[in-house]
Amino acid sequence: MATSYERGLFNGNVLIVKNNKIIYQKSFGFTDETKKTPLSDNSIFNIGSIAKEFNAVSIMILAERGLLNLDDKISKFDLGLPKWSEKVTIRHLINYASGIARIDPIVPKSDEEAWKILRNSDSLLFEPGTAYRYDNSNVFLQRRIIEKISGMSYQEFVIKNILEPLKMTNSVFDPKSGYKNRTSCYDLDNARCPELEFISGWLWTDTNDLYKWIEGMNSNRLISEKSFHTLLENPYAVDEGGSLGRYFEKDELQRHNGVSYKFESIFLNDFKNKITIILLSNNLNRVWDLGYSIHSLMSGKEYEIPKKSIHLAIRKQALNDTEKGIEAYYLLKKNSEKEYSFGNPSELNALGYELLRAGKTNGAIEIFKLATKEFSANANLFDSLGEAYYVNKQYDLALNSYAKAIKLGGTNGNAEKMIEKIKVNN
Repeated sequence: MATSYERGLFNGNVLIVKNNKIIYQKSFGFTDETKKTPLSDNSIFNIGSIAKEFNAVSIMILAERGLLNLDDKISKFDLGLPKWSEKVTIRHLINYASGIARIDPIVPKSDEEAWKILRNSDSLLFEPGTAYRYDNSNVFLQRRIIEKISGMSYQEFVIKNILEPLKMTNSVFDPKSGYKNRTSCYDLDNARCPELEFISGWLWTDTNDLYKWIEGMNSNRLISEKSFHTLLENPYAVDEGGSLGRYFEKDELQRHNGVSYKFESIFLNDFKNKITIILLSNNLNRVWDLGYSIHSLMSGKEYEIPKKSIHLAIRKQALNDTEKGIEAYYLLKKNSEKEYSFGNPSELNALGYELLRAGKTNGAIEIFKLATKEFSANANLFDSLGEAYYVNKQYDLALNSYAKAIKLGGTNGNAEKMIEKIKVNN
C-alpha cells in the first residue's frame, strides 16, 4: 500500500479484516486537493453505488415484517406513476430489471426533478424481467416505496433500522462541504470535484462503519440469510450485479464497487476465508487492482504491487502535444518498462478518453491508434478508436474500427449499434 501511494496510485483509506479481527488499517494521503489535512480512520467518503445497498436491505426488512411483498406491483403504492407501474414489481426494481426510464447521473438536481422524469415517461425501455439495466431510477423508486410504507423519510428509516442497531456512528446522508470528517474528491490536476447535486439518500461513511455494515450482513443481524441471498443473486441477469454488487458463487465472494466523480470505493467480502477488504478513495485511481492484489496476498496466491501508471506519466505531455506524449511513451518503454504498467490496455484507453473529453479529438485518435498497435487483439480499444473517429466525423474509419472490434470478439453489442447508427444517419 505504501508503494502504491508513493507511485501515485492510491489516496484513501484501507481496512483488512480476517476472522473478525482487524489485521491492517491505514490512511494514505489527504482529505482534499489542498493537501493540508491528512486522512484519518474517521474520514468519511462518498461510497457511490455501495450506498444503494441500504435501500435494498431496507426493502427486505419491510418484506420480513410482512409490510410488502417483492412481487407487489409498484402501482400498489399510489406514487402517481403512469400505467406501466402496473407491470413493474419491487423484485424488478431491486434487480435492475424493471425497464423504467433512465435517470441520468447528472440531469436531475433533486428528487422533484427525478419525479418529473418518471411521471412523464409514457413507456418502458423493455418488458419488466426480460432484460437488465443498471440505473438510478430503480434506486429512486425503492427509496420512495420505503417512505410510503414506513411513514418516515428514507434517511430516518435507515438511521433507525440500520445505522443505530449496527452502531454506525460516523455515517451521514448527503453531507455538505465542511461537514466534520468529510472528504472532497479531486482530479489528476488537483482540481476539486463539483459538489453532488442529485437525488437524495446517499450515505457517506468511513472504513470502520462500512465494515460494521458488511459484518452485520454476514451475521444476519438485520435480515435473514435467505433475504441476504435474495439480494446477492440476480435471477434476471446471472452474470450481472444485483443490489449488493456482484456475487461469485463458486468462490463464495461478494464484490461491490462505487464511483462518484473522483470518489472510488470497493469491498471484497470473502465468505469462505472470512476475509473483508475495504478501500475508499477520493482520488479515482487503482482501488480495483489493489483490492484484488490484497485478496491474492491474503489468500496465499501470487500477487503484484500495481506498477506506475503510464497514463499519469505521459498525460501532461499528451494533453499539450500528443506527438511528444507518444515520444515519452516509447522512451519510458525503452528505459523503464518493468516499472510502468505497459501491459495494461486501460492505461492508454483512459488517456485517449481524457483527450476526447478535453475536445482534443485528433490527439485522442492518435493515442487510440497507439493503443490498438500495442494491443492489436483488444476489441475494446478498437471500439474506443471507432468512437473517436465517429466524434471526428470520419465515418468510414469509424466503421472499419467497429468492424475490427466485432471481429475480435465484440463489445457487448456497442460496435454493432454504432455501425447501424452510422449507416442510418450517413
